[in-house]
Order: sequence, then C-alpha cells, then structure tokens
Amino acid sequence: MGLFTKDIQTMDDMLVHGLRDIYYAEQQITKALPTMIEQATNRDLSQGLEAHLEETRKQIERLDQVFKKLGETPSGTDCPAIDGLIKEANATSSEIADKSVLDAAIVANAQAVEHYEIARYGTLIAWAEELGHDDIVRFLTTNLNEEKAANTKLNTVALRKGVNRKAAS
Repeated sequence: MGLFTKDIQTMDDMLVHGLRDIYYAEQQITKALPTMIEQATNRDLSQGLEAHLEETRKQIERLDQVFKKLGETPSGTDCPAIDGLIKEANATSSEIADKSVLDAAIVANAQAVEHYEIARYGTLIAWAEELGHDDIVRFLTTNLNEEKAANTKLNTVALRKGVNRKAAS
C-alpha cells in the first residue's frame, strides 16, 4: 500500500497506513540504536540511547494494542523516510574519526529521527481523534510524549552536558 495510491480510499485507510509506517519505523529504530549506543563515547548520551531503546520496545507494544483495538494485524510497511534517516546516520558515523565529533553527530542524527516520529505521531493522533478512535489516542499520545522527552534529553546532552562544546574544541 503506497501512501497516495488507490489502496487508500478513506481516512481510516490513511490511519492504518500511517500506523504501519510508524510500526515499521519503530522496528528499524530498535535495530539501529544498538550501533549508535556502541559508537557513543559520552556516558550521558549512551545511557540516554539505551533508555530510549527500551522505550521504543514499549512503544511497539503500545502500537500492537492500537492495531488490536482497530481489529488489524500489527504489521509494518516500508518507510523510506526512516530508512533514509538511518542510512544517513550510518554514513555520517562511518566518516567521522574524532569521537567527540561523532557524539555530536549521533545526537543530531537521533534528533532527526525523533522529529520524524513526533510529526508522525502528531498526525496519527489528529486522525484518530477525528475518526472517533478515542480508545487508541491514549496509546499514541504516550508514544508522542516519550518522543518529545527523548528529543529534550538529546538537547540537554548536546548543550548542557557538553557534547557540542567538546566537539567544537
């Protein structure tokens, strides 16, 4: 099912497609995070990424519940956006030798992923509310709030914990 193909005829179809998109994205993120954790040298960064990996697994469980409430089988659909963000993160990381600069790049790449997720969850919540699926809004809102918190933590690591300052020196 492509995003703007004949397979999507209704708003409900768009909601399910969007859920499959974010489901796939969350699964790809769980595969990508261990490499980022391994590459990170800043303790606050690696610990934050480890915590978010666990959160991401819980987000997938919530999405399983969302699919169940909608009477759908949990499944993902290819998401070129998340694939591109992860591919870019991997390419960037493989090109940087300076570990402090690499930490700053990891923060930036992780924030790009968070911003994508924030946008996707915001849209899904709006669609679910409009369609009267109040029973799934709570799950999606919890995931959205965790993504926003992860982004805030990344800002803190970059700015207050000195990752950017160390990379610039």
